[in-house]
Amino acid sequence: MEKIAITGLGVVAPSGIGKRQFWANIKAGRSFVKEITRFDSSKYPSHIAGQIEELEKYSHVSERLLKKIDAFSHMALIASELALKDAGIDIAKEDPNLVGIFLGNALGGWLYAETELRDMYIEGRDGVSPYMASAWFPAAPQGQVSIYYGIKGFSKTIVADRASSLEAIGYANKTLSKGKLNMILAGGMEAPVTPYALLCCNTYGGLSENNQNPPGAYRPFDKEKSGFVIGEGAGIMVLESLARATKRGADINAVISGYASNCDGQNRITPDAKGVQLARAIKTALINAKANPKDIDYISLDGLAIDIWDKGETAAIKEVFGKRSKDIPASCPKSMFGNLLGASGAIDLIITILAMQNSLIPPTINLDNPDPDGLNYIKKEASEHKINKALIISRGRGGINSALIIEKNK
Repeated sequence: MEKIAITGLGVVAPSGIGKRQFWANIKAGRSFVKEITRFDSSKYPSHIAGQIEELEKYSHVSERLLKKIDAFSHMALIASELALKDAGIDIAKEDPNLVGIFLGNALGGWLYAETELRDMYIEGRDGVSPYMASAWFPAAPQGQVSIYYGIKGFSKTIVADRASSLEAIGYANKTLSKGKLNMILAGGMEAPVTPYALLCCNTYGGLSENNQNPPGAYRPFDKEKSGFVIGEGAGIMVLESLARATKRGADINAVISGYASNCDGQNRITPDAKGVQLARAIKTALINAKANPKDIDYISLDGLAIDIWDKGETAAIKEVFGKRSKDIPASCPKSMFGNLLGASGAIDLIITILAMQNSLIPPTINLDNPDPDGLNYIKKEASEHKINKALIISRGRGGINSALIIEKNK
């Protein structure tokens, strides 16, 4: 199976818009979690999040279009624009029938939906925007990116809870490997910082209620963990075959060499506490990458900061890597800006690529008291380390497991 090159990175996150600003804040270990103030969130059990301010300053999207779309589509358009620019691709010169869009999210576009449903109950049917039906649903960003760039190739939207975007990238990788398309925009986006979406996330269970200390609230793998913190944003990449990328002289950020996905098949919400199927997904990804556990130089952790999830992830890594699990550097950088739910895997992948390029592993902040029987966590400060191959883990409710292997282009 042909290896797939990642040639463009587009990131829209609380830590920064554009990979340069984003990476500067990530490597510095800065927290971007704070109290939600854009609406009255005080009555919610958890009312802190990683948030993006003044999104409209970073896009060429017209005011007319912005009135028709939700924030998660807006983020997807910005991230797509950044990814294409980073890849050096003029989309107008591509065959639109051979370009695809594979995106993932968990919730859809609820700010638009909430506003219009409120107006419907107050004003009746005449108060509802005609764009309501096309603005909120999970596939809306895929459609908007398609329309904006005239992309007409085989495309997919994946909804798999927090694993959505890594699942989308894995699907894109498989599609390109079969030669069905020339290029794919792949990743995910999420905009959960809205009244109803925040309510759903609180009902979801597992959110940190440490509202008094937002920067220190998200503490994956720490003894004092209290749950995760939501965040908003988008991460989208340009994927193309290694042969095509090499031929056009592209700057190859990294190569996808292995991917696997499976399910625990145990509970509709919680995962297998022993991480058995997650371990199998990692092993399968390694086989696909024709790599051994000893080849992995860094592990990007899912890190939900809930006991059963963190312990299961740790158990799976120990099952696969054995004694090496105490040596391989591992971290959960999303502790700085929140868990972007369906977009989290794409953002984790972008961070891992930047870490690989800079030989610098970003830290897990707030990890003051790690489990002594845990992993080789990079804590508080970034650590210099050469990365040739890396593992990215993403998981979702109901026991969805995704594992992706990337490597430096030789």
